[in-house]
Amino acid sequence: MLSPTPQWTRLLAISVVMVSVSAGFLLQDGHSQTARITARDPGVRTGPAGSGQMLSGLTALEQRLFSNSRAVFQEVQSVQGTIANTEAGLGPRFNLDSCAGCHSNPDVGGSSPAVNPQVDVAKKEGAVNEIPSFIKRDGPIREARFKLGPGGTPDGGVQALFTITGRHDAAGCSLPQPDFRTAVAARNVIFRIPTPLFGSGLIEAIDDDTILANIAANSPTKQSLGIVGRANRTTGHPNTSGNDGTITRFGWKAQNKSLEVFSGEAYNVEQGITNDLFPHEREELKSCYFNATPESSTHYEALDPIEVPSDVVKFAVFMRLLAAPTPAADTDTVTRGRKLFGDTGCAFCHTPTLHTGKAVVASLRNKEANLYSDLVLHNMGTGLADDVSQGAARGDEFRTAPLWGLGKRVFFLHDGRTKDLLEAIQAHASGGNGQYAASEANQVIAQFNRLNEIDKQHLLNFLRSL
Repeated sequence: MLSPTPQWTRLLAISVVMVSVSAGFLLQDGHSQTARITARDPGVRTGPAGSGQMLSGLTALEQRLFSNSRAVFQEVQSVQGTIANTEAGLGPRFNLDSCAGCHSNPDVGGSSPAVNPQVDVAKKEGAVNEIPSFIKRDGPIREARFKLGPGGTPDGGVQALFTITGRHDAAGCSLPQPDFRTAVAARNVIFRIPTPLFGSGLIEAIDDDTILANIAANSPTKQSLGIVGRANRTTGHPNTSGNDGTITRFGWKAQNKSLEVFSGEAYNVEQGITNDLFPHEREELKSCYFNATPESSTHYEALDPIEVPSDVVKFAVFMRLLAAPTPAADTDTVTRGRKLFGDTGCAFCHTPTLHTGKAVVASLRNKEANLYSDLVLHNMGTGLADDVSQGAARGDEFRTAPLWGLGKRVFFLHDGRTKDLLEAIQAHASGGNGQYAASEANQVIAQFNRLNEIDKQHLLNFLRSL
């Protein structure tokens, strides 16, 4: 008899003959029985987080920079910094009051936790915010965007969930929240969840030429499967900067060029904190204007050189030096699932490995980044389309999400609509309409669906091992 193991481990042992019952999978002692199972998501992998640590091989100075930056990433913000253990700058509109609040699972730098902190922050310090219908305690952290603005013109900008109205440290400020009830009723609101940040420095260190060469690799096979991803360039390649033309790669639509731009924008949009990159308040109502701007800037007066950089720079340093997730050890089922992942065509978009270039940080230079992404935009059809354009990315296009660390994620897809990995896979297939073409993943998902249930389970087990 096998000793008891966690649920996901039992599923990893699927090569043993099993039968499906309502309570789960039970091992059988027969030798020639045929397994009858229904493939299912093994669930969040148990055991150590396997992430949240610094890159190996960092110098003593780089290690100190990482630790200092990680602490800043975890700071909690208040409006004027008058509340104990907080920094000034929150609001006047915001989604949460800490970077690490959004990026916390399974460790600092991850994605949305199982329990949503936005429910509590809505009323924190006396705030009088109404909690929108799409924010649930057991749901994902979300930001909201309106597809259309006044007069039916395309919008797509972030509509901050909360205001500082009523907070003890924001006396005199009165701001209305966006009209989410009307937007939800009109199906005019879309959602995004936090992207995991592990291994971000490796992603930043991948040369554009490497991304473009990967697009060209196996081109006939990709085209036969309907895969024609572009790197967000209007020339039919990746998403790129409108200024220098280089490939952008951060965010759900690869709309941000660098970790520093990504940090500065998030600091301003998600917490309402002005900074050197985004120095102006998004809401300049005088009664809600408490601090000089930018609220977070370079600390020229600091005596310790490590304290000189702004919070935005420190956020970027933290992400840049954050190690990639550590996958679970290989087993027979993981090995089989990895092969099936390639055989079905999943690996054509979720490219297992890209190589970094000549990065300044030695620990990022000429390394293998096992990210399982091509960092390229793909048309995902009407099922996942959010009707929001960012950079050169259209309303039906998304960057291939890196899969490293997937075994520990609670919520899937750009809007966190499901906790079920199998549902997330099936959602990649959808048709088109007059505006959008059918999903590029349709033929790949069809090949996945043709697998027998045991092979589907192997593939799911492999994904949860990442």
